[in-house]
Amino acid sequence: MSTNERLAAIVTGAAQGIGRRTATLLGERGYAVVLNDVREPVDTLEEMRGQGMSAISATGDISSEDAVQRVCRTALDAFARVDVLVNNAGISHIAPAEATTLADWERVLAVNLTGPFLLCREIGRHMLERGQGSIVNIASVAGLLGVADRSAYNASKHGLIGLTRTLAAEWGGRGVRCNAICPGWVKTEMDAVDQAAGTYADADITGRIPMNRFASPEDIAQAVAFLADPALSGFVNGHTLSVDGGWYGDGSWESLRLSKR
Repeated sequence: MSTNERLAAIVTGAAQGIGRRTATLLGERGYAVVLNDVREPVDTLEEMRGQGMSAISATGDISSEDAVQRVCRTALDAFARVDVLVNNAGISHIAPAEATTLADWERVLAVNLTGPFLLCREIGRHMLERGQGSIVNIASVAGLLGVADRSAYNASKHGLIGLTRTLAAEWGGRGVRCNAICPGWVKTEMDAVDQAAGTYADADITGRIPMNRFASPEDIAQAVAFLADPALSGFVNGHTLSVDGGWYGDGSWESLRLSKR
């Protein structure tokens, strides 16, 4: 297979955490992967290339329209196609709603919602021309529920699910599927930063999850790979897949939940 015939994917937020493992897993499955992040994803590049995978970087802040267009040009110039787009890049902000500044609000929505929209729009045009493609948006359990002190983050993830469903409705009949994944809490660098601020502890999370553990980047990456592959999920469109150990499905009060362990 020539370079230009190889399946290709874009993964945002690929320098660490969910994005890094998603990129390497897609590479293992034969995709050429364009790695986007605001910083050079050196470790991901080295890991993938060291294992003989095809990977290039396209750094840039996805909340910028110019940066998004550069990412898309880089992908198409290198591989002439994009089969899978994974909108994973995101930031958190923990503060009571009354203490959330306009700048904080706008920055979270710019990265978590506007950036994915811009990438969907640009890569969606290409996918629609080809009549095929899969878009996977990484939302959150906080896009399905209200989690206190995260008004901007929750709103951005609720919006991302709404965008996912709208694009599925618009583009599904033209060969382009769009789905979302809603992780529960994942053990990543973002979690470490948030916990360092003293806002929650491991037990607060595991106590809420029936499976009694955090998600891992592997858990989320495997779900992405499923939704990316038309042989496995070719009739799945507009779906929101919770990968949260049962968080969203459990309406128990805490003592009842913990009594089952």
